[in-house]
Amino acid sequence: MKCQVCGAEAQPTAAFCPECGAPAPTADETPRGAGPPAARALQGRRDAARDSADEAEQTIWEGGYSPKAMIGAWVLSGTLTVALVVGGIILAEGDGRIWAGIAAAVLLLWLVQLARLAYRRLSIHYRLTTQRFFHESGILRRVTNRIETIDMDDVTAEQGLFERLVGVGSIHIVSSDRTHPDLTLHGIDNVKEIAHQLDDMRRKERMRRGLHIEQV
Repeated sequence: MKCQVCGAEAQPTAAFCPECGAPAPTADETPRGAGPPAARALQGRRDAARDSADEAEQTIWEGGYSPKAMIGAWVLSGTLTVALVVGGIILAEGDGRIWAGIAAAVLLLWLVQLARLAYRRLSIHYRLTTQRFFHESGILRRVTNRIETIDMDDVTAEQGLFERLVGVGSIHIVSSDRTHPDLTLHGIDNVKEIAHQLDDMRRKERMRRGLHIEQV
């Protein structure tokens, strides 16, 4: 029997190599580089999996809520603003009080939309790494949830009519995570590309850990 470290010949009953002192392989171990081709291939896959497991976790993508995701709200607000101004021209007839009310209504309308955007921009943050997906929410009370990419079962990109025009949308993730088995990410810019990255990371992680891509 050969030593796995130095390659020197050792007695089958020896506990240590006589040359380098390394522990001798047990009967159920296959020395690296020895044995039939199937055994060497299995050992190679185990070595590759062990090396991959030691790789450092890297950030693939970071993002938050995109202002372009509110394009429907912007269009609606713009339409209402035009309607109010036209109504004022027709009905006001120089009445300053009516114009003051119209101006207040328009200002309030746009302030509400800007407040919604500011809240979503400040309260939502996403981060994808080679092994996990992080979803942070909240402003005063920040909550961070993690989903292992290997636990993701399905990734779907969704876009409405206006969203398709500017390339934004939502991503729906179905996973075996107990906290968020069904998670929807809103306001994602370049939604198709990000969905592809999520799906690619889950597939790579499953392959890295030796699982079948479609295994639930």
